[in-house]
Amino acid sequence: MMLQYRDLAKLKTKKIVFEDVIAARDSATLEHLKELSSKRRVIEESINHTSYITEAIAREISGGLTSRCEQERLRLEQYLPLLENFIFHADLVSSHNRMVQWTSQLKIRWSSATSSSSFFDLRGPKFFQINNLRFELVMIHFHYGATLRERALEFLSTDLKQSAFIFREAAGVFHYLAHEVIPSLQSPIPAERPSEASSALCAAMSFICLAEAQAVYTRRAEEKGNTGFSVLAKLHYGVVELLSDATSAIQSGTGEGKTISSWFLVCMQCMVVSRLSALFDEYTHASWWKP
Repeated sequence: MMLQYRDLAKLKTKKIVFEDVIAARDSATLEHLKELSSKRRVIEESINHTSYITEAIAREISGGLTSRCEQERLRLEQYLPLLENFIFHADLVSSHNRMVQWTSQLKIRWSSATSSSSFFDLRGPKFFQINNLRFELVMIHFHYGATLRERALEFLSTDLKQSAFIFREAAGVFHYLAHEVIPSLQSPIPAERPSEASSALCAAMSFICLAEAQAVYTRRAEEKGNTGFSVLAKLHYGVVELLSDATSAIQSGTGEGKTISSWFLVCMQCMVVSRLSALFDEYTHASWWKP
């Protein structure tokens, strides 16, 4: 059983046009800003479901990719390098009042797919605004990790080896978020922020994706039918240990766990129970087991 939480990639964002806010000193800089806006716009339209591009055109633009997740992955991989390069140069003048003002005027706003405050709101998703370019980097990376995880789920019925590989890719993205990107957010960060921007949740997601990869390896071993009981038991137990690490990561976050939706936490616990049940089944079906 995988994490039965299907909303991780259901983020929303508000439009950003970089060249409308940031004054370019030369034509080359202006072109870079326009390209940055252009690459972000296709992501905005995709996640906000405002694109009028047909499936056939989307497939042609992406070089023949038929999977929606693969198309989204391509969009993110085209935007991320430009965004990181922009942040690098913005950091060089980050102390200038003008840059601070421009960052504020960009109004970087994202909704949350995992925050408790984002559920049961009849007015639509709640948007969080943080005037920090790295907030954009955090949310884009989270969406990237969530998209990879969805792609791994797509492979479950056709290619277990590839599914496990992509789960591990997603785990790497969330680990990088938790230990590199989020800590780089400069203080002060508003207390009210999406849980996607917390190290606790991203660390937990890294462990969860590793657990899902391990669960896929376990299923593959079971389907082969020639794996001994002790190996299968260790594989099942490895999944349980990783899920325990995920729970500990959330609990260790100072106050961060309180912002995560209760449904997400319930889904985590259901996954733990499922793996414990599978581990127990291995014991009860072992030839030497004597009840």
